[in-house]
Amino acid sequence: MQLLLVAILFSALPPIGPVSKKEAFLRDKQERHDVHLAKVTAQAATPVLTMHNVWTNESLPVALTPSPTKNAPPIPKPFAGRWSVVTSNIPAAGSPPFNQLVRDHYTNQSTTMDPRLFDTVVRAAQKFHSRYVEVVSGFRAPKYQLMLRKKGHEVARDSQHPRGTAVDFRVAGVPTKILLRFVRSLHLGGVGYYPESKFVHADVGPVRFWRGH
Repeated sequence: MQLLLVAILFSALPPIGPVSKKEAFLRDKQERHDVHLAKVTAQAATPVLTMHNVWTNESLPVALTPSPTKNAPPIPKPFAGRWSVVTSNIPAAGSPPFNQLVRDHYTNQSTTMDPRLFDTVVRAAQKFHSRYVEVVSGFRAPKYQLMLRKKGHEVARDSQHPRGTAVDFRVAGVPTKILLRFVRSLHLGGVGYYPESKFVHADVGPVRFWRGH
């Protein structure tokens, strides 16, 4: 009986001597804890809108939030700051990047633009899923405004541009007439339609409409 018990105990002991690769693998497999792959949901990249000044050839990248819903609230007053500038190649001059982007290209002067204009341009780009906007005109210094009038350009005597309350722009891939309808639907202020020059004027003055070249 004692011999049988010793034999059983001896058989339960781990083998003495080198272990084969197969035995080592099986032993390691038994001792290893189960490992399961976890599904990781990749975050969608934040879309970026590029605002480009056609006169200075400068660009302003703007990070966008999800597109507004069908029942989105009207443009806030003052500007709610839902968009953020990523980086820009615009020289810093102590003013926000948008003010610098739309500065007077003739005098190089900038002013504090009404923030609703920036919001209008961004919302227009989002409305049509475009990632590129060209700014034709923003702030105009009084000196440049007077020069344009003397040369016979389509410049209103009481233009909103010298006040920093107007912007002329176009959205890539969007017909000017379609862009016009959207801007008018915002009821922001004055809206000008320039089919030959292919841009829309938007300002925060009295609500009105006109057609130019």
